[in-house]
Amino acid sequence: MPMILLDAHQDIAYNHLKYGRDYRRSALITRRAEPADRDHATLGLPEAIAGRVAVVCATLFVAPPESGWVPVGRERTYNTPLEAYSAALEQLDYYERITDESPDKLRLIRTQADLDAVLATWADGVDIRKRQQGLIVLMEGADPIIEPRQFEEWHGRGVRVVGTAWEATRYSGGTGYPGGLTKLGFELLDVMASFKAVLDLSHMAEQAALESLDRYEGPIIASHSNPRKFRDTDRHLPDLTIRRLAERDGVMGVVLFNRFLDEHWARGSRKEAVTMQRVIEIIDHVCQLTGSAQHIGLGTDWDGGFGAQHIPAEFDTIADLYKVTEALRERGFSEPDIDAIASGNMLRVLRRSLS
Repeated sequence: MPMILLDAHQDIAYNHLKYGRDYRRSALITRRAEPADRDHATLGLPEAIAGRVAVVCATLFVAPPESGWVPVGRERTYNTPLEAYSAALEQLDYYERITDESPDKLRLIRTQADLDAVLATWADGVDIRKRQQGLIVLMEGADPIIEPRQFEEWHGRGVRVVGTAWEATRYSGGTGYPGGLTKLGFELLDVMASFKAVLDLSHMAEQAALESLDRYEGPIIASHSNPRKFRDTDRHLPDLTIRRLAERDGVMGVVLFNRFLDEHWARGSRKEAVTMQRVIEIIDHVCQLTGSAQHIGLGTDWDGGFGAQHIPAEFDTIADLYKVTEALRERGFSEPDIDAIASGNMLRVLRRSLS
């Protein structure tokens, strides 16, 4: 099969509720329909297909009110587990609707058969018009799970990846809120393991991440996290956590957001101040740290509260994501390693959650 890409973190439903964006529409058309001062959309299915992004982890993301997050459009925050549940369910409904309405272009991946069917559309000789993108549902912040045993309902609806935290949740310490897993958090991990769900360490506080690596028996990723060596905040992973993740045969997805790539970049800085060179430096750091290219992938987080003005110079839309593979080739990475970073590593772990 020709090389494909997997993006382990896109907030597609969040952008639909916040801005009314239709993921099936070109990102360039979306931009023309929106105010000029809005963060420029990077995501659109036509660009993804053109750029060979065959699989995406599509998120359910609802912000807690303590975050100071100001809802826009139909986006909601929550005060109670039931409110979080309702808001996340609305996002899941969106994924089900667009895949039902566009089955020739989009498919929810719940099983091995679903994944294999999507990948078959990317085989040599298949017309580009036949290509299909698969969506694997990822819950970012576990508060929509009303209680641990209620994860069974979410799993039945197609959720295959769960991150316990964004900021602090009832389950875990998170970004800006140090701490470990709560009693509910340990219980949730046990329930998730019984369904072979993938645990996402991104946004977990360091203590919670290390406790999870000790406790969780199922597959583990960090869908969108960078090494703390390059961005020294608790949002990112210290080398110890990266090594521990690799020991569990896990994978982390590099975030292509300038603020997460460079210590000195801030909103208002020039987009061009961060380049592909930094992306490759981060990938190479993880490879050197873990001893192979088997534990790093892509988790762009594009349109996750920022736009094309805030991503490295070489990128404009998701169609450009393949440029990472070209840069890795120029750096001297082997073809098998490039293929692993582009999609193979994440696919290896995500397959373990599919029956």
